[in-house]
Amino acid sequence: MARSASLTVSTSATRLLLGFVAAFLATLTFHQIGIWGLHAVGLAPQAIPWNITPIPPFGVPQVISLAFWGGVWGILFVLIERFLARSPGGYWVGAILFGAIFPTLVLMFVVFPLKGRPLGGGFAWQLIVTLLVAHGLWGLGTAVFLGVLSGWRSPSA
Repeated sequence: MARSASLTVSTSATRLLLGFVAAFLATLTFHQIGIWGLHAVGLAPQAIPWNITPIPPFGVPQVISLAFWGGVWGILFVLIERFLARSPGGYWVGAILFGAIFPTLVLMFVVFPLKGRPLGGGFAWQLIVTLLVAHGLWGLGTAVFLGVLSGWRSPSA
């Protein structure tokens, strides 16, 4: 039977939800451990891991807001997951590269200007390294949690 261009069973609402949950958890663990490590060695002195400072508009802790947006990126992760295996180095390298590159670019060139920060965060090398490492770890963590939550089935299963 021919496959349609619409969502298949593998990218059903359940799979998308798993992507959200996996990425939410990856933000709370892998991403924040990366921030913690970079902060500990002095590379990211301004970054506070597991920051619980309430942020507008709802007053939720910053780390929960980050995890929510990480979960939104997890939905996109599921939608492009099949392409990650085609990256040089395979699925795991693809997951790390996706996490390191795309969320970092969106943060630097869309989110920062929307929040009144300089384009590219001023292109400070320490900020760029921090974002690439933390987001790369997020990508790896999302792949790990998605595997655990889905019983290590491939996205086409």
